[in-house]
Amino acid sequence: MRIDMPPRRPRGESIIPMINVVFLLLIFFLLTAQIARPTPFALTPPDSRSDQPAPVQDVLFLSAEGELAWNEARGDAVWPLIRAAAGDAPVQIRADAATPATVVATHLAHLRRIAPGGAQLVVNGG
Repeated sequence: MRIDMPPRRPRGESIIPMINVVFLLLIFFLLTAQIARPTPFALTPPDSRSDQPAPVQDVLFLSAEGELAWNEARGDAVWPLIRAAAGDAPVQIRADAATPATVVATHLAHLRRIAPGGAQLVVNGG
């Protein structure tokens, strides 16, 4: 009596190369991504026609209600911190589009007095 061996099942494709590619892509995106600090409150910046992006640095946030935020500080506590941190680069201010222009102008004038590099208003590109 002849006993045949059962046929071998075909070996499946290895998924190790696909896992390698996924990890390489993950590492690539982690190294090339620019992680931005979240805004302390919801902002809708005004629009602009300029194509120049603003350089990344510490930013003074101004809400539609006139609330100020600089890193973890809120309200009038931001001014001494800005004075201490301000260098030759202009201080960036991101204001909500609904913020009254007089409030923005007042804060820009104050920044011009305390920061040697002046102030820079950041807007949406358009």
